[in-house]
Amino acid sequence: MKASERDEYVKYRIEKSEETYEVAELLVENKKWNSAINRLYYAAYYAVSGLLATLETETKTHTGVKTQFFMNYIKTGKIEIRLGKLYADLFDWRQKGDYGDFFDFGEGDVMPLMAPTRELIDAIKREIENKK
Repeated sequence: MKASERDEYVKYRIEKSEETYEVAELLVENKKWNSAINRLYYAAYYAVSGLLATLETETKTHTGVKTQFFMNYIKTGKIEIRLGKLYADLFDWRQKGDYGDFFDFGEGDVMPLMAPTRELIDAIKREIENKK
């Protein structure tokens, strides 16, 4: 991928992350907790995948994205460990909420994730900006 294409891809992923976070906020307002978890995960995922694109790191799976994020940004201290744990938890909870039978998240599960997910996205945006 050319540098200009990569820059456009990163920009697109961050825009997608922001839009998806806004959708999570709407779902929270409407008390759609499982769907909100899904959208919080994807908001983080889009930001992380945009960040990884700055390294020209190719990943083909969600697990691959998580692994590369941890290797390149959490273990190196570029992104705080607590935000890495949040991403891992969102990854697990999204699967549980989407595929777990008879399982429902509630307000007490989702509301504490809103601000930290916003922090994760903002930390990723700062990291991308620092690379320019």
